[in-house]
Amino acid sequence: MPVIRMIPDTLNEENLRFEQAPLREPVFLNSVPKCGSHLLRNILRMFVPVEQQYHAQFIQWAHLGRHLAAFDKGSPKMSWGHLFFADDSAMEMAGVRKILLVRDPYSWVLARGRFFLSDEFQGNVERLKEGSLSVEELLNLMIFGIYQKAPPMVDIFTNNAVAWLGTGVHLVRYEELVGHLKALDGRPAEYFFATLLDACGIAMPADWRERVAIGSDRKQSGTARENLTGLSLQFPDALPDTQKRLVDYAAPGLRAILGYA
Repeated sequence: MPVIRMIPDTLNEENLRFEQAPLREPVFLNSVPKCGSHLLRNILRMFVPVEQQYHAQFIQWAHLGRHLAAFDKGSPKMSWGHLFFADDSAMEMAGVRKILLVRDPYSWVLARGRFFLSDEFQGNVERLKEGSLSVEELLNLMIFGIYQKAPPMVDIFTNNAVAWLGTGVHLVRYEELVGHLKALDGRPAEYFFATLLDACGIAMPADWRERVAIGSDRKQSGTARENLTGLSLQFPDALPDTQKRLVDYAAPGLRAILGYA
């Protein structure tokens, strides 16, 4: 399994500043990797008692069986991870409130490329960090995968996101989340976060804006773009047109079913 190096945050301490209502049902924050998982998690951690947050593991398919306590209805907790849709995962999480975070595949390709080259990611693709590839070559590897080392984009999105649609998950798009964070005082942001909290079974407190602002502080996230270190390539702000066409070729219909086209 790849190793992710993370700077510790102080959100457990920040959480104690607020009055917290106990969770009545377990909640799982599922996401496609590199879609803002830590951002969403950190925000929602500010609304759940620390003792009801499952910090033991970022839950993934490979070790699902070791962390079933996260979904125990008799001891509700909020947990998080990247979990495939399959028979075991669907059955173990029956009755669990599920949030599903996705991102536009165009920007996801860039985010995955940055992360693979960063010091914060250590796995079986260390040769990519030598600097011998162009940005375009690296982006193509993010789209089509690396043989026997990293799955293609279509497999990741299919198993982690698309297959969960229509099963009662509450879908959150990364771009909408970020957009509302930039206009937190507006009524659309209030509706967005009220809907999100309701999907988690959490009543919206009067101080919700302060909690969201603390949880979304990018200094608290070791995987935020500006906190990644050691990048050997300069990435563009937007995916090049050729790579956009390659995304559409590699995963036709993906952006549309996620609500991006």
